[in-house]
Amino acid sequence: MSVIDSSDLSIDLEAIASGKVTLQQVLFQQIRTRILKGFWPSSAKLPSTRLLASQLKISRNTVIQTYEQLVAEGYLNAKANSGFYVALSLPEQYMASDQVQVTAERGTDDTPNNGFFAPGVAEFSAFPMTAWSRLLQRHSNRSTLLGNQDLQGLVSLREALHRYLTSSRSVVCNPDQIIVTSGAQQSIAIALLATQKLKPHQRFLVELPGYRQVVKVLDTFAVDYDFVDVDARTGVDIQRIVNSESSGIYLTPSNQYPMGCSIQTEQRLQLIEWAQQNQSWIIEDDYDSEFQFDSRPFRSMQGLAAESGNADKMIYIGSMSKVMFNSLRIGYMVVPPHLVPLCLEIKDALSGDTPALVQAALADFIDEGGLLRHIRKMRRLYEQKYRVMKQCIQDAFGQDWRLVSQGAGLHATIQWQSSVDEITLSEMAQEVGMVVRPMQFYQPLAKPRNYGSIVLGFGNAPIEAIPDKVKVLAELYYSLVE
Repeated sequence: MSVIDSSDLSIDLEAIASGKVTLQQVLFQQIRTRILKGFWPSSAKLPSTRLLASQLKISRNTVIQTYEQLVAEGYLNAKANSGFYVALSLPEQYMASDQVQVTAERGTDDTPNNGFFAPGVAEFSAFPMTAWSRLLQRHSNRSTLLGNQDLQGLVSLREALHRYLTSSRSVVCNPDQIIVTSGAQQSIAIALLATQKLKPHQRFLVELPGYRQVVKVLDTFAVDYDFVDVDARTGVDIQRIVNSESSGIYLTPSNQYPMGCSIQTEQRLQLIEWAQQNQSWIIEDDYDSEFQFDSRPFRSMQGLAAESGNADKMIYIGSMSKVMFNSLRIGYMVVPPHLVPLCLEIKDALSGDTPALVQAALADFIDEGGLLRHIRKMRRLYEQKYRVMKQCIQDAFGQDWRLVSQGAGLHATIQWQSSVDEITLSEMAQEVGMVVRPMQFYQPLAKPRNYGSIVLGFGNAPIEAIPDKVKVLAELYYSLVE
């Protein structure tokens, strides 16, 4: 048995001082390189951790951790009461390793800007984090949540959602019609794929302008689609829909995103009748239905259709992201009983089951009244923000800007008649830390317009800071007026 001479090991203090690598990484790579190049032969014994630490004038813990990492990766064997030895069979013995570079790469942080005027971002500071953390902790030691779970979602959460949806949104369903998803985006993907499988080779309709993520799903899965125009004053083009033979349509009827209009009850009944006669699907995204300020919220289209026994072509979609907080990533869909197996098959292919710990905590949050208390509190807060935003826009812009969206949700949609370019304004706002979304973002199909338009989110905007930020926006806008 040979004993390794470690006198050729050295520590690159300059590399460590630069912060690119750690001391343990340097030592690991040096030993690994010598093993792979055959300088340290198989079965040879390494110097003791105490001896090598003394030779290199470094902490013995660093040497111990390095040796243990080399053992874990298969380069060394550890023998009790004997020491560390070069392994007989190396994990990379058949790989060329003429040069081993020691680098510590840094990843790119692409976290979106959730700052001022970012649309669709909830108020984080008002969320009851202490209560939520307590619920997570309550279920954190449940070993039954560690294994694979019900693909459809925890039954406790589906039952809680059933009680919430039937009482607050007049949805007609049972818990076995509810599928828990990883947010509204996954619900939309499942719904679109399911409906297209049942009625292929026909165009699907989407709102224009509309929710950009829907078009992403359609493009990703090569689904043929067409657009239905939405106007802030007249709403969605109902006649365009009822005169079509499309396979279905995606709608945000409670608070159309981004135009901020609603589909009236008579129009909803027209669409439900069209879906039955044409055997087409309606995907109802109940976006922002919890936050209506100027009128009472409409009941869900799904519930309206169920009254006449016509809900078999309705898919209802909701999310907790805007109601609670964005990174929760929990959504749900209510589908006709005959569609449940197909939707679960698609969900299984896309992601499998949904993380169980958050589901269990959310079920308790709903059942113990936390969700409804939070919604009531946030409805009051968002209404205050909307009123302040509306008044500040009036004070700063007068007749030059028109707020066209209804009093609802977490955003305000603005239009103007001047020649100011919405893209340019958005870019200038970004330079001063504001997220101003141009209407073109919601229009994948370019159509001529005689007005400029932007979307301003107020959900996560501190109410006391709104007046000053609107003034800054006014300065930017008027600097572009010719």
